[in-house]
Amino acid sequence: MAELLPQPLRAAAAPAPLSGCLRVPGDKSISHRALMFGALAVGTTSIEGLLEGEDVLRTAAAMRALGATVERLGPGRWRVAGRGVGGLVEPADVLDMGNSGTAARLLTGLLAGHPIFSVLTGDASLRSRPMRRVTEPLAATGAQFWSREGGRLPLAVQGAAEPLPLDYRLPVASAQVKSACLLAGLCAPGTTRVVEPEPTRDHTENMLRHFGATVRVEDRPEGRVIELEGQPGLVAAPILVPGDPSSAAFLLVAALLVPGSRLVLENVGLNPLRTGLLATLREMGARLTVENARTEGGEAVGDLVAEYSELRAVEVPPGRAPAMIDEYPVLAVAAAAARGTTRMRGLGELRVKESDRLAVTAALLAGNGIRAEILGDDLLVHGMMGAIPGGGLVATHMDHRIAMSALVLGLATRAPVAVDDAGFIETSFPGFAALVNQAAGGAAIGPA
Repeated sequence: MAELLPQPLRAAAAPAPLSGCLRVPGDKSISHRALMFGALAVGTTSIEGLLEGEDVLRTAAAMRALGATVERLGPGRWRVAGRGVGGLVEPADVLDMGNSGTAARLLTGLLAGHPIFSVLTGDASLRSRPMRRVTEPLAATGAQFWSREGGRLPLAVQGAAEPLPLDYRLPVASAQVKSACLLAGLCAPGTTRVVEPEPTRDHTENMLRHFGATVRVEDRPEGRVIELEGQPGLVAAPILVPGDPSSAAFLLVAALLVPGSRLVLENVGLNPLRTGLLATLREMGARLTVENARTEGGEAVGDLVAEYSELRAVEVPPGRAPAMIDEYPVLAVAAAAARGTTRMRGLGELRVKESDRLAVTAALLAGNGIRAEILGDDLLVHGMMGAIPGGGLVATHMDHRIAMSALVLGLATRAPVAVDDAGFIETSFPGFAALVNQAAGGAAIGPA
């Protein structure tokens, strides 16, 4: 499997305040699930606004390999003719999931419930990430798994001939593990039950209902309990994918840090279990508002307005992590420009993302003259009230969110900030640099 050459980029102070009305790419979490549920439904599902980044395209290719008909009709417009629950076929080749941990983990759940053999792999980054967190609970369905040492890809899966329903309590909050269990439970008779200690993004539950499954969710003393009635007859349903709030986060923070900015991001998903960053930034004094709030396809949507703000430090509680797990690197950038010391608590989950995101975020800051400390699973950022030196070269470790966070930092530093490789940005946010430059009225981001 060929690896791409590094693509270094550099960000310098924005030539003008960020302004205008922009749209970020479609929500990645919803895009993955739209393709998977379309493949499991009876009939043809139409999808509008699908994210066409590399991660999601890998999911589309996997669904084709498993027997679904997946067609691109135009920009963001796709059509999936499904095979019904339990109807996927054995792929003829290895399923290469590229850089996408979400796709790999959700697909493992999907495959566990089908009586077929398959092998998953990915790029160097994905092959270094643990999969045991999903294979251990999924083994209770009767599926079998073989992997490299440490539960890492490549991963061979022999799905269960007669899958059993799961009753599983997540040791830590993880939307990916929860979703993998629910996807496996689709093919099992009876009720699959998952208990999560803290609520995590619920796109899977919302989409299951959208396609006709019976899902019950209840908050109990032991946590949030999700129950799925197995072997439902999923029926094709249209999906309108909103803008990805995790992608919007980079432009929002950029607008907060560049003096004079006022930026409108249209049609952004505002699922309450994804808005932890917005709550935190508001606590820091950010001028963030929502316009045109509405519900589309079972998901909250609205237009986000961000204006330059003088930020102050806060303490971010650990219970907020599931609602903003992907946004901590760019929150750390915002904290670097704030007054005082921001403490982000309970970030152990960041150690098993595309990189050890906790350590890499601290290194990003330190390399640009910002004091940052890791105390256990907490990250402390000592804000500089906007007077950030910059001038560093950030090692991204093949992590797209680290790359984008570093480039956002460079828009507000005294000296430019460079990243060693920005190629992985395309996996989740195609056209990121061009969109930032459009908002900034010039080439703020360019080749290093």
